[in-house]
Amino acid sequence: MTPPVTLDLWIERQQQALGTFLAQQLPAPAQSPQDLHQAMRYATLGGGKRLRALLTLACAELLDMPREPSLRAAGSLELIHAYSLIHDDLPCMDNDALRRGQPTCHIRFGEATALLAGDALQSLAFQWLTDSCAPGHEARHLAQVRLLAIASGSRGMAGGQALDLASHRTSLSLDELEAMHLKKTGALIRAAVLLGTLCGTTDIAPSIIHDLTHFANRLGLLYQIVDDILDVTSDSATLGKTAGKDDAHNKATYVTLLGLGAARDKAAEVLDETLVALARVPGNTEYLRGLTQRISARHH
Repeated sequence: MTPPVTLDLWIERQQQALGTFLAQQLPAPAQSPQDLHQAMRYATLGGGKRLRALLTLACAELLDMPREPSLRAAGSLELIHAYSLIHDDLPCMDNDALRRGQPTCHIRFGEATALLAGDALQSLAFQWLTDSCAPGHEARHLAQVRLLAIASGSRGMAGGQALDLASHRTSLSLDELEAMHLKKTGALIRAAVLLGTLCGTTDIAPSIIHDLTHFANRLGLLYQIVDDILDVTSDSATLGKTAGKDDAHNKATYVTLLGLGAARDKAAEVLDETLVALARVPGNTEYLRGLTQRISARHH
């Protein structure tokens, strides 16, 4: 069975729908406090691949979930991602001046407003997950909130960032590096896939959840290895962010631990593992497969 539209057309339609949803649902730029709301919109609407949201929507389509709750869940995930990028770019973290080819939020609006914008986006993400809670399905919405909260917190993205900061002062083994990125990068990608299983009223078989979780874990690792490779092989104009900053900050990466050639071999190996894991998932997984291959072949 083939998908109803090509991957390129499907991605274009999802990105357009998500962009419209985000623009409509975010606070208006003229609404007080204007600087804060403008910063929130700047960080969220200013480009980006929407990869995590696309994973949520692809998984939701795979499982025949209703459209509006799926779009809302994907939008919530984009808010968490946008908040994480704002904070990641701050002087106390990576101190970066470029994101998505534009000045970072704190360069454009100042550190204090940028910090508050990240905080507000994080809060709004959880509000969106509960705004359309259908009577009788409260448990499913609570499961979404819990999933995203764990993925964002000390057992997920924030914890991974803390480990990353600590790694500047010590050396990591390959196993420790993978464990760090299963939190820092992998947790939100895993949440993206699994949020797609919670967008309707149908209970998904535990075996499918297990297989999707394994797929998402390998996908998150693949994304990070490719990211490490691009940091040393691409330029800032192509990446839309500062190239070479991992080396400048003395970060442990797959390239610094393995070397560029071996890191590329590792990426190819993990791509195979990811696709094998996805093959265990029943149904038409072509969009998830296509997104996986795009992650592997991306240039920014």
